[in-house]
Amino acid sequence: MGKKSYFFLLIFMGVFLLLTTLSCQKKQVEISPEVASSDESLYKLGAQYLDKDPEKARLYFRQVIDSFPKSFYAQRAKLAIADSYFKQGDEGSMIIAASEYREFISLYPYSPSAAYAQYQIAMTYYKKALKPGRDQTKTRQALEEFKKVITNYPNSEEAKMAQENIKDCEERLAKHVLSIGELYYKMGSHKAAVSRLLDIVTAYPNFSEMDKVYFYLGDAYFKSRRYEQAIPYLTKLITDYPKSKFAKKAQERIKQIEKVKKKEDATIASFLPKRDRYSLQLGESRAKIKAT
Repeated sequence: MGKKSYFFLLIFMGVFLLLTTLSCQKKQVEISPEVASSDESLYKLGAQYLDKDPEKARLYFRQVIDSFPKSFYAQRAKLAIADSYFKQGDEGSMIIAASEYREFISLYPYSPSAAYAQYQIAMTYYKKALKPGRDQTKTRQALEEFKKVITNYPNSEEAKMAQENIKDCEERLAKHVLSIGELYYKMGSHKAAVSRLLDIVTAYPNFSEMDKVYFYLGDAYFKSRRYEQAIPYLTKLITDYPKSKFAKKAQERIKQIEKVKKKEDATIASFLPKRDRYSLQLGESRAKIKAT
């Protein structure tokens, strides 16, 4: 390296160090002895900067926590820090916010605000959840955290709000699974479609599009010639959702199944000896009389 290059490198490093020092100095806050000795004053000073300079506000809040860890204002400061990250809304800030809320619950498990902190943890995932058809990891995480609100703080106001969000998360997840099941159904992969659709019936019984699920299930079984398994779902669709656009299709499928079964019975009967055929017909007649 030449002398000139070395000289310019030294200048560059000197300027870089100077800018770094100035940047660090900006982040420092000057606190008078009167303010520093009061948890309330420190907290209020931090609150003044929340909107215009969140980073500076957090420095004041952390000073409250460090100097007065058992203070009422220490709890408020901890929540304020978490809320400030949550308000920023980007992915990185949401991760930090969730961590701060968790730490709050760990430090103050019996605080009246613990339910709020748990609810906010769930919201950090819920706010970033993607639409059905895309990765649902955040939705599942949000659902898990909302359930903790109800389990750990059943009588809180947050538990009521969490219940509504749980319904929405489950609706999203059910729609996501339905989109996959529907795709398999349309591709003719009926076994894979049935597997997905049965997951909805088991995990999300209150799904708003259950009529569609029942039809695809019944029809997938029908197309797989598993008629006995198709009938219960088609019948439930007609009974529970008589006004559904799938109800008429379900009725047609049941009629087709009845025709197929009659043909199968006739085919079986044709191979039986006359006496056995007569017994079979007699049994059917008795069954019809009994049904009436």
